[in-house]
Amino acid sequence: MNRAFGRRAEVVADAAAEPPVPAPAAPPLRPAAAATAAERIRRLRLQVMERVDPVVAAELAAPVLRAQLESLVHEIANRERIEISAREQATIAEELADDMVGYGPLEPLLQDDSISDIMVNGPDRVFVEVRGRVKLTSVRFRSAAQLATIAQKMAASVGRRVDESSPLVDCRLPDGSRVNVVFPPLAIDGACISIRKFAKRKVDLQALAAGGSMSPSVARVLEIAARCRLNVVISGGTGSGKTTMMNAMSQMIDHGERIVTIEDAAELQLQQPHVVRLETRPVNLEGRGEITQRDLIRNALRMRPDRIIVGEVRGAEAFDMLQAMNTGHDGSYCTVHANTTRDALTRIENMVQMGQSSLPSRAIRTQIAGAVDLIVQVARMRDGGRRVLQVSEVVGLEGEVVTMNEVFQFEYEGEDQTGRLRGRWTTPGIRPGFYDRLEYFGLGEAWMNALREA
Repeated sequence: MNRAFGRRAEVVADAAAEPPVPAPAAPPLRPAAAATAAERIRRLRLQVMERVDPVVAAELAAPVLRAQLESLVHEIANRERIEISAREQATIAEELADDMVGYGPLEPLLQDDSISDIMVNGPDRVFVEVRGRVKLTSVRFRSAAQLATIAQKMAASVGRRVDESSPLVDCRLPDGSRVNVVFPPLAIDGACISIRKFAKRKVDLQALAAGGSMSPSVARVLEIAARCRLNVVISGGTGSGKTTMMNAMSQMIDHGERIVTIEDAAELQLQQPHVVRLETRPVNLEGRGEITQRDLIRNALRMRPDRIIVGEVRGAEAFDMLQAMNTGHDGSYCTVHANTTRDALTRIENMVQMGQSSLPSRAIRTQIAGAVDLIVQVARMRDGGRRVLQVSEVVGLEGEVVTMNEVFQFEYEGEDQTGRLRGRWTTPGIRPGFYDRLEYFGLGEAWMNALREA
């Protein structure tokens, strides 16, 4: 017998040597002609699972396991005279293999590189995003219990748990995909899973420009900003491409620099050799042991970083991030959720006040003006494309207001025959306040040339 089921056969033989224990009688098979297709498949699936040793199956490569399961499905179908086509047998074997060593019905979606987001709203409604468009798929789970099991398997793969007592979790898959799970009773119609996939090929600024996310001049300015160690905040809504933009800009970082990344669920894909990746930790079963982004940022300052990159700032850790940017860690990046570059400054100020309520607003704005050099606003537009809408320089503080200059602004011009939006990136061509920094790195003239060529 093939290896996946050999150990199972040995266990059965050992048990036969002991006094027999009466087993519950299996319900008699209904005549194949009278059984529905769903009933035939359900019965066949149960009989196959009874023959499989899950421990051995988990050790096999997916193609080997799938071949052995297909052979077993064929054997049982013939023996029990279950009418089922060869295609259905192969489908059952593939589904069983995905359940054992993958993520069940989601496995084909995870392998499809054209899909960027997977959204499970219960066992019967699975949506995907393809090229910026969201659509309902035909993928279904057998039951709410199967969906819950897969959600728990995803969380367990990185040492986290999700159940009724801890119904919210952020985690990641082995390929780097980011996962958020909401479990019953918070999710009324069954577990909800949101998966953000990332392209396997590395995307740089030139590739984003070629795809229409920005103009070549914008790409050149952002490349210079990265090389000159400007502190950059990337702002945008959910799914707007903030992480993709950060990954692209990070490719310009010198390979001799020490980078510390801090995230809730590690998803950044930096290519430099000297990268320390830190990830937050939720509370344990006793309600203790939580490590927050704020804890990690404070600790990162003791790790001699050249740059600190925070995947997403959304709380009191904003104050510590500004402190890091203001204390010699030039070239640091972070992302925030906001609709414009001006809103991003307001959002950062509000987040600082979460942990420093006694700090005057002027003191916070002074910190922001001194720490942040550039804000890049990205958005997902109605044609599904993700574009840079604004690049703004943070100039300084005048009275109670943080002053800003536009470096680039996207101007909408209409749409073409395919429905794709058209526009252009305009610039006033103003010399930035950090021009001395650009000159220090020998890229001041290159910055101004990029503005002239826009």
